[in-house]
Amino acid sequence: MSANPQPLLMLGLPKGSLEESTKNLFAKAGWKITTSSRSYKPSIDDPELDGRFIRAQEVSRYVEHGFFDCGLTGYDWIKENESDVVEVCDLVYSRASTLKSRWVLCVPENSTIQKAEDLRGKRVATELVNTVKRYFAEKQVDVTIEFSWGATEVKVPDLVDAIVDITETGSSLRANKLRIVDTLLETNTKLIANKASWANPAKRRKIETIALMLQGALEAESKVGLKLNAPKDKLEAIIKAVPSLRNPTISPLSNPDWVALETIIDESVVREILPQLKLLGAEGIVEYPLNKVIY
Repeated sequence: MSANPQPLLMLGLPKGSLEESTKNLFAKAGWKITTSSRSYKPSIDDPELDGRFIRAQEVSRYVEHGFFDCGLTGYDWIKENESDVVEVCDLVYSRASTLKSRWVLCVPENSTIQKAEDLRGKRVATELVNTVKRYFAEKQVDVTIEFSWGATEVKVPDLVDAIVDITETGSSLRANKLRIVDTLLETNTKLIANKASWANPAKRRKIETIALMLQGALEAESKVGLKLNAPKDKLEAIIKAVPSLRNPTISPLSNPDWVALETIIDESVVREILPQLKLLGAEGIVEYPLNKVIY
């Protein structure tokens, strides 16, 4: 009996806050990833793929060194580790939203500090130590920077004068009565690849397939499909009145006076345009979810 073939790719997957949203994204893209509660080694329903879940902070280092052929991590950790990797594509998603996150310099609301230069000689806490050191060095501001193991926002003003922390909406900062002084870095998840793996034609094809499917799954999250029947004499008015219906597919029906129209639109505009479509004479309107949208 022949031995099982070696997987083509080893994936680095982010453990922690991004773990569930990453598994959900891969599921929409067509790959089922399952893990036991304490396991770092997932099961993937593709014999060409193997992987490990590790902290996002470490993924880029292991991709650069070649343990992983490719992986998902934040742009912030690529910059923090100064990793020499191929940035294959952006994947703007998180555990909570599809917004990009920001690393921001914050002080208490009532602090007299208004700009980075006001922190000269003071103390700043952050998890993103190397990036923050570079930021203050570029501004020629001498500060003491200490590593924070988490709950960074509770350390001001008693333990440090300022923090650099990550935020999506700013709600946690406001809840802790913090004020943003500056934004150091915008970040989102990226699919990255080892340079040698990217130079291997078979591995590169597989990585590009993963990128295409993941991007298609993300694109589908904010969109829906829409089908409807429209009288021919109202078709121009429907398309003109509803600018969201760009480049719809139009097909004849058995009744020569009617056509079928199908398109993809942003889910957020559906509630506005459905009443308009109805008023303009459209019938048989069907909205349906999408798994992937690939242009």
